[in-house]
Amino acid sequence: MPPEAVEWYRRNLDSNVPGGKLNRGMSVVDSVEILWGRALTDNEYFKAALLGWCIELLQAFFLVADDMMDQSITRRGQPCWYRVQGVGNIAINDAIMLEGAIYHLLKVHFRSETYYVHLLELFHDTTFQTEMGQSVDLITAPEDHVDLAKFSLKKHAFIVQYKTAYYSFYLSVALAMRVCGVPESYDVKGETVRPYDVALSILLPLGEYFQIQDDFLDYAGTPEQIGKIGTDIVDNKCSWCVNVALEVATPEQRAVLDANYGCKDADKEARVKEVFEAVGL
Repeated sequence: MPPEAVEWYRRNLDSNVPGGKLNRGMSVVDSVEILWGRALTDNEYFKAALLGWCIELLQAFFLVADDMMDQSITRRGQPCWYRVQGVGNIAINDAIMLEGAIYHLLKVHFRSETYYVHLLELFHDTTFQTEMGQSVDLITAPEDHVDLAKFSLKKHAFIVQYKTAYYSFYLSVALAMRVCGVPESYDVKGETVRPYDVALSILLPLGEYFQIQDDFLDYAGTPEQIGKIGTDIVDNKCSWCVNVALEVATPEQRAVLDANYGCKDADKEARVKEVFEAVGL
């Protein structure tokens, strides 16, 4: 690529990939070390860390696109990438290039490994699952049409499982399991164990809990605490907070939610928060 394109890509990477807590990426290294039961060699650490950075690239791809869809203002205490001067809609292509970097790195560093195809499938499957969760989220709660009758805790659970839990919790552990040669199944005392199903049964509920906490922080956390301005109420998000409030609200409180939720108006947002406070979120 010409030098100016290389410099743009560098800015894209530096602005969007580091800066978070890096929990997803570090979980790959930690999981590989736990599975081997010993300290990693330099090569083992490099490959585990590389897969961790691939997850962080995936996260960056999702966040750049998600911020544009939500018209968010800040991310990690900085202006969202699409709001940076001179970026705008170029961020659409920048997000796609962040995803493309994953498969370039996998090809360069893992093509000779027996588990290479498993890594590709994990990233492709998890990306599609996350996009399905995002799709259900967007069509359930479009910003230009508020209908709280579409909301439910059951639908919220589906959205967060697909939109968050697979890529934020399962992917890190599943990648580590593949690197360490964990098979699809094995027998223990005549019983068939399916370790990837076992991992899912543990990690998906953890992912749901994580997203519930994130939903609550969007409502109750300050920008200094969470690194962004919470927008779930004004964006008509199918969040845990509104779904719990809908479950327990009085008819009067429900009327307040119907009249004020999903409106880009600070006074209406405040009225919704008053209901959240009143029901004891």
